[in-house]
Amino acid sequence: MTQRRGPPSGFTLIELLVVMVIIGLLAALVGPQLFSKLGKGRQAAAKAQIELLGQALDQFRLDTGRYPSTQEGLQALVVNPGADNWDGPYLKKGVPQDPWGRPYQYSCPGSHGEYDIASYGRNGTPGGEGEDKTIASWD
Repeated sequence: MTQRRGPPSGFTLIELLVVMVIIGLLAALVGPQLFSKLGKGRQAAAKAQIELLGQALDQFRLDTGRYPSTQEGLQALVVNPGADNWDGPYLKKGVPQDPWGRPYQYSCPGSHGEYDIASYGRNGTPGGEGEDKTIASWD
């Protein structure tokens, strides 16, 4: 019986290294663009949530004649703080956290209007640029 010799099966180390370098280059080019889209998506979600919280606050005011105080906070949209004519809950699923997992900042009266609602972005501090930028009801 003779053994048949043919080309060895499988990949060489060089071929595997070339493929890994190509995958690394693609990840380096695509990764930053993908992560910037994620940050913009979180900012858009925060803006939408602030808008919905504003609508719920307006409904609270229509029923009770006032906005919740800073001490009552946004929780007054879910649980009656003792206000006459409260007809809530005004939010179906409770008060949401911002997209970075922190509570929204609420004050009434606000510095920029009858009330202020803000999310301090990824870093959790006022101001900032990019994904760290404060998203607020007055913008």
